Amino acid sequence: MDATALQNLPTPLLLVRLDRVRANLARMEELLAVRGGLARWRPHVKTAKVPEVLELLLAHGLRRFKCATTREARVLLELADRRGDSIDLLVAFAHRGANLARIVELARQHPGQKLSMLSGDAAHARDLREYGLGVFIDLDPGMGRSGIALDDRARIREVALAAGSALRGWHAYEGHMRATTVAERRTACAPLFDALTDLALYLGSREHETITSGTPTFVEALEHRGLAALQHSISPGIVVYWDHNSAALGLQGFRCAASVLARVISRPRTDRVTVDAGSKSVDASVADPCVLVAGHPGLVATRPSEEHLPLEVRSGPLPELGALLELEPRHVCPMVNLAERCALLEGDELLRIASVSARAHGD
Repeated sequence: MDATALQNLPTPLLLVRLDRVRANLARMEELLAVRGGLARWRPHVKTAKVPEVLELLLAHGLRRFKCATTREARVLLELADRRGDSIDLLVAFAHRGANLARIVELARQHPGQKLSMLSGDAAHARDLREYGLGVFIDLDPGMGRSGIALDDRARIREVALAAGSALRGWHAYEGHMRATTVAERRTACAPLFDALTDLALYLGSREHETITSGTPTFVEALEHRGLAALQHSISPGIVVYWDHNSAALGLQGFRCAASVLARVISRPRTDRVTVDAGSKSVDASVADPCVLVAGHPGLVATRPSEEHLPLEVRSGPLPELGALLELEPRHVCPMVNLAERCALLEGDELLRIASVSARAHGD
């Protein structure tokens, strides 16, 4: 990292490398080229959150997306309108109350865009239909987080009938399947994908979309023959920025495009330095180390507190006080969400400071 251009910037600061984002998009296009093309990718924008990055997705030809929050929906819809793009946005969260009302209002404000929402309840699905929203039935593939158990076909049928003509398809997120090797993941996922295929053919029709898979299992889903015969899409979002948890899965060709710039503020021991990027800047909920220091494999992060992140110096020189270090995330999504602003880079050239407009909640 060329610290010269960044030396006068406040830290901690989110860095977004647009050249790496484009390279990661190109890698996804390469992986999809022999598996149905970009039409099989409905990226979750919970990771991207920065309008300039969302614009790169649109410029790349992507028109179908997922989001979770009302703010993510607003930012993406406003951007699509400004560009004159028509998009298909699934709100992958069964919102109720004020949040549901906000999505309905966004649909009214953006009549040229297609909006849908997850539902696992007949009354909720009926409401979505009456509001003019599409419905994807939320299926639980064994994660136990939300949705209807895959084998509860009576309840699934009930929700499908309530959705009526608004039914768009099915959604199942197998985020709990994180075996280390591709072979193990393929074996673990096969029964789930078989069941989804059978369900889609039994209850649905060819125009219904079947959505699966975040970053850990999207390759296995793309290679499943049953899903490939359906209108099937995957929805990884981490691939846009990448992180070290994803790299540990063995997927090749991606690079970390988002990181946190931090500054050394203390050298409490001869084998330790501390930087100014604690749990308010990086995801501290993942296993230690929560970040890796780019270009410094001998610096190993310990458990952060709110504003401090101590680094053990296991090899190499002790960094100087005031030195800038780049922290690459083990889990990128919360790290981006914690930042209000980011520095946009092309290579090591600082372009400008941008807003992380789709972060947080509250719209």
